[in-house]
Amino acid sequence: MIDGVNDQGIDAIAIVDGHDPHVYLVQAKWSQNGRASSDRSTVRELFAGLDLIDDEDFAAFNPRGQHLAAIAKEVMSSGPVPITQVVALMRGNEVTQGFQVALEQHERRFNHHGEVLDHRILLSSDIWASVRQDLAPQPVDLTAELFPWFSVSEPYESYQGIVEAEQIAQWVKHGADLFNLNIRNPLGRTAINNDLIDTLTDEPDHFWYFNNGITVLCDSVDKAHHSRGTPHRKPITLELRNASVVNGAQTVRAVAEAVSTDDNAASAQVGIRVIVTGTRDDFAKRTTKATNRQNRVEARDFVALDPIQAAIIDDMRAELGLEYSVRRSELDPHPSTGFSIVEAACALACAHSDAQYAARIAVALEVLWERDSQGIYDVLFRPQPGPYLLWNAVRVFRSVRENLHKKRRHYTGRAAALIEHGAYLLTHLVFQRLNTETIDEPDVHDWANQATQQIGRLLDDLIPALVEAIDTLHGERAQIRSSCSDSQKSRELAAHVLSSEQPAMIPSKYQKTPARRKRRRPNAVSVLIDKSLLEEGDPLTLTGASATETTALNAWLAADPRRTRATWIPQRSKPILWAADGEAYSPSGLISRMWELAGWDEHPVAVQGTARWATRSGDTLADLAWKALREIEEESESADGSADSD
Repeated sequence: MIDGVNDQGIDAIAIVDGHDPHVYLVQAKWSQNGRASSDRSTVRELFAGLDLIDDEDFAAFNPRGQHLAAIAKEVMSSGPVPITQVVALMRGNEVTQGFQVALEQHERRFNHHGEVLDHRILLSSDIWASVRQDLAPQPVDLTAELFPWFSVSEPYESYQGIVEAEQIAQWVKHGADLFNLNIRNPLGRTAINNDLIDTLTDEPDHFWYFNNGITVLCDSVDKAHHSRGTPHRKPITLELRNASVVNGAQTVRAVAEAVSTDDNAASAQVGIRVIVTGTRDDFAKRTTKATNRQNRVEARDFVALDPIQAAIIDDMRAELGLEYSVRRSELDPHPSTGFSIVEAACALACAHSDAQYAARIAVALEVLWERDSQGIYDVLFRPQPGPYLLWNAVRVFRSVRENLHKKRRHYTGRAAALIEHGAYLLTHLVFQRLNTETIDEPDVHDWANQATQQIGRLLDDLIPALVEAIDTLHGERAQIRSSCSDSQKSRELAAHVLSSEQPAMIPSKYQKTPARRKRRRPNAVSVLIDKSLLEEGDPLTLTGASATETTALNAWLAADPRRTRATWIPQRSKPILWAADGEAYSPSGLISRMWELAGWDEHPVAVQGTARWATRSGDTLADLAWKALREIEEESESADGSADSD
């Protein structure tokens, strides 16, 4: 790249040396509305730069251009080396005829003594296709030697047989691309996977009997028979092109782990089925869905097959450089680097103009993946939401949660219950109060910043307004939880609140007053363990950094993604197992250790570590403990009331 002052009309120079030399000169024209100009001046600029290189007038270029121009000229002088001028235009329409004629005229002049110069024009569709191709999973080719085996030729070519575990273990070098068509990646260490590994290492000869095997789909197969005369009496070697393990991901991972630690496991026999689907994507998806109909496969897992989700992944990376996790087995991205499909779906449900969707997810998030006539999924994701709409909605969704967490301590009674059980409905009301007209426009980069600045004030109005609406429409004895999770009631409540022009006031009985005596709260980690709120191995993600900390730590965290990830272990002193070093820490101790390793000398003196690690649900350890503590306090207050009455 030499784009800048004194680039002489050339934005980039690419030089291919060696046996097949080639020089590329690139000029790019950007347009935010897809209308980059294609006039003759662009051609003149490009050829002016080429003439300078050909005349060895390198001094006219900027320093980097001088260096590359000199190398380009050296390669060009080594013989009749082809030169290609690449013109990249962010426009949807073809270039004008005048532009094309100007290119050809200049090329004829340059090629007067031999045909060496040509050109290539790239439009926005070509550039976008290139970006998508770069982001797409790389094709995986696998080798499998089956014996015994048999084959089926119609209606789809397929093979079934036995392979040795040692072969399967070699497949994992392809990483996540190996499971590209699967509805979920390997889940890591689970009780079932531990049993698989134990069988492989302790009883490898029994593994074939205890395991359902592996199903692989591929585009094509090259086969080599070890015997032509009696092929089924000898092994067959299959070269699988563009292959994907669609069932048995846990088996593959367990086999690889067992083989790496115990040589005995390498001889275990694994059942395998290979189906050649070619380019028939519909059949491939049906096969994936059918082979995964087993216990513990959830409706969300099948959503991973929806082409819209794949498109969103591409769009988020290409447009915003953010990660978007879809598969249930994937760790959620760090909040600063992306979000999950769960967070996206919740945000879209709350942003929808109909309050029923915010009410329905208050009962259970599983309803997000229902796809029947009354389902939510297609309402939220069809048509496909754009990347800016998704990211802005998620940022508002997060901001409402953070504000509600801060405001909770100021309320008691029904107002406090509303914050806990009516968070989705309150978020819906916030979205309705915000001006969302430009929420999905790429050029309005500060939309979310402006929106989040209003959320605290909006909630100060909406919390009392919604409490008043519930008390007015359904009575002061109506349950807050049921009012906020009932579709019809939520619609009525939302309409009532949004139609009111007068700000409501929280009744004094719902405002928290100082406690008669201060009790020492139990340790948050102890509460989490005593209440069994987390299971061993549950993933945790770093969250909640201040702007100052983000600036100080971002580069250090980005250098190793494992630094933002951990897992829960039920130990009272050190319940967090850090992925970066495999050591156990206390929540606050780990944050302090990270500050130290990052070299942040001006870090705060203390930190609430339990507020810095988030679970899959988005709740931090502090959030989970806070909810449990409220139940404990309410029980204590009830007991105190009974004692006073005595």
